[in-house]
Amino acid sequence: MREVPNRVSEWMTRLEREGVRGADLVFACIGPALEIFSRYSRVETAEGDEVPLSQYLEKVWEVVGRTALAQVLGSAEAQASDGSAGALEEDARLTALFLWTHRSTGNGIEANWAEEADQDPDEEDDEENTGSRKAAKGFTLIFDIVRRFAQPLGIRLEAWERRIIEKEKGVVRLLPVSERARQLFGSAGVAGLADRIERMPAAAGQLELFPELHDPEEVGPRARRRRFAATAAHSVVTQATTLDRVHTAMLLQASGRTNGLRNLLAAEQERGPDFLRLSQCLIPLYPEGHEERRLLEAMMLAAPR
Repeated sequence: MREVPNRVSEWMTRLEREGVRGADLVFACIGPALEIFSRYSRVETAEGDEVPLSQYLEKVWEVVGRTALAQVLGSAEAQASDGSAGALEEDARLTALFLWTHRSTGNGIEANWAEEADQDPDEEDDEENTGSRKAAKGFTLIFDIVRRFAQPLGIRLEAWERRIIEKEKGVVRLLPVSERARQLFGSAGVAGLADRIERMPAAAGQLELFPELHDPEEVGPRARRRRFAATAAHSVVTQATTLDRVHTAMLLQASGRTNGLRNLLAAEQERGPDFLRLSQCLIPLYPEGHEERRLLEAMMLAAPR
């Protein structure tokens, strides 16, 4: 186990230099790690218990995930598995690993199930019968791939369901930032938040996000756009994270509310380095020309110097 991280890191660096990315890179690193295991007729723990291949592979996946995190977000994120002090929250690590893994399978692969985020619950049955629902957008990965890199790093996928990811038919979709506007800001939308922090710049340092979490009347049993409130009520994670605030800034940028964006960026600089560090790390994980990459790049140009 002392040798595995060095072997994985060497191959990851070599393969990335040769243009191998994302999921292809992950699986390509498994083989060199298996060579270490296959040298021996029997592998044991310090207590003498035999280590089966399946248990060894779990360790390999953990090492691959941590090595990728170290490359994407820095060594502090690779060491932290529980959101401890000094590390970005789970959703930032999940998003970074998702985008990193997706790079070799991508060019913006779209999800292929129906998007119901903007429909009324009374319209749901009619649209199911007529087949008029529009296709959902967002990067997708096979669930087993996401589970394999998330589970060993302590990332609880169920805690982020319908907040930053959505799972259906064995496929996980990373929700586009545009789909998060209602859950982050409620019915007032980004305009309501922009109005508030433009009138009161100090409010940018204490963002009040997820208003529908505190409004049970807004929860409809069949409206996907409202299910977040019901789901998040049972989730451990209910506070705004660094990623939530980055997405808030991206939505302000997309809406053209430059004064509100400047107030938010100034407040984040006073808060600490995590906001800008995460924003900078996410930019190269998106494909060239992708809308969310453009928003991040424009947002960073607006950051106070």
